[in-house]
Amino acid sequence: MKKWTKDSWRAYPAKHIPEYPNTTELAKVESNLSKYPPIVFAGEARELKRNLAKVVDRKAFLLQGGDCAESFKDFNADYIRDSFKVLLQMSVILTAAGNLPVVKVGRMAGQFAKPRSAPTEVIDGIELDSYKGDIINGMGFTAEDRTPDPDRMIRAYTQAAASLNLLRAFAKGGFSDLNKVHSWNLGFVQDSAQGEKYKMIADKISDTLGFMEAIGISSKTSRRLRNVDFYTSHEALLLPYEEALTRVDSTTGETYNTAAHMVWIGDRTRQPDGAHVEFCRGIQNPIGIKCGPSLSTDDLKKLLDILNPENEAGRITLICRFGAEEVNSGLPKLLKPFQNSGHNLVWSCDPMHGNTVKASSGYKTRAFENVLKEVNSFFDIHHDMGMYPGAVHLEMTGQNVTECIGGAQAIKDADLSARYHTHCDPRLNASQAIELAFLISDKLKESENPDNQKITIAS
Repeated sequence: MKKWTKDSWRAYPAKHIPEYPNTTELAKVESNLSKYPPIVFAGEARELKRNLAKVVDRKAFLLQGGDCAESFKDFNADYIRDSFKVLLQMSVILTAAGNLPVVKVGRMAGQFAKPRSAPTEVIDGIELDSYKGDIINGMGFTAEDRTPDPDRMIRAYTQAAASLNLLRAFAKGGFSDLNKVHSWNLGFVQDSAQGEKYKMIADKISDTLGFMEAIGISSKTSRRLRNVDFYTSHEALLLPYEEALTRVDSTTGETYNTAAHMVWIGDRTRQPDGAHVEFCRGIQNPIGIKCGPSLSTDDLKKLLDILNPENEAGRITLICRFGAEEVNSGLPKLLKPFQNSGHNLVWSCDPMHGNTVKASSGYKTRAFENVLKEVNSFFDIHHDMGMYPGAVHLEMTGQNVTECIGGAQAIKDADLSARYHTHCDPRLNASQAIELAFLISDKLKESENPDNQKITIAS
């Protein structure tokens, strides 16, 4: 294998990277970004890798979730807070069910770029570049908006840094104190069945905290009760941006992508001889690999040999996205070669990307029942094969959007237009995300079921 450098990817075939018409400005932006401070620190990425190693060892569970694609327009503190709050609620629900710590990773503070199925789109006979995320171009259907602009990388960097600054404040500044577990529920539908179930968990936690404080243990004396560890992730798609923020850690001499704690390689860019795999093989961050129906076991083995030749635990998370109709036939084939292989892997369920459909109203959507169906199958297949279903990966938001049909709110096709705000793919809203967390918690209880009986989740 050739020597790796942070720009060695440029000698490999690169898919879904835009052609910038102003290459002089692109080079200037890349040079400026390479001098900017890191967004995350290498030590934090190492800490995340150690926590993911616990998932490999069945001693933790990974919850990864957030926006489909962050936007410049929707950037505000309330938006970030509400998504963070829902992730906190979900982690409490999952911890209570599985009696395991939950590793919390957001699709936040950097998830700006999106691969598209077609490079261009045509409206009223006019053909322009597809919208590829705010870090690349704009949503407006004009030549100016759709032309890739390198200056957008500077704005994305600034927004990512500001977002993570606020997330750190929420995680470490008192907002995440377990004594406030009831207040995280303020944005949820209080009168719903899920709201009542969450209140029951919160009441138990409050009772336990009261007992602990009586014996001298409180959030004032224990950091673990008042703080949480929260990490960021995004798809490493726009490689000029990722390269510019890749640095050598002064304490270890290792190379890290400081744009996020964890990055993943998408289903469309995971070619073993491609630029994205070449870039990711040299950074020491935890790496995710999207695994869809088109991925063969031979190619997956090649990817693991390239990206994790030392079989380091916590390095690789396999994010499986088959869709409800294909998961039962596709996932067992992918799992079988690794059943007793000794590979250190986190197996994660992405029940979103394989279940996208176009509704009769014309909106892209996902049926909540198909999300549940894929999660059920993911857990059951692992259960049957004696493997650990250690993670979920969700596109979700803390906002009360109407983008996915179904769930306890019974969102219908006709309701989609009411609050359809996504910049790309449909997301679970806060209510649906909490509902799904309760349903997943039932699957986690299987490991404690003395009869080893499967539990089928249903809305």
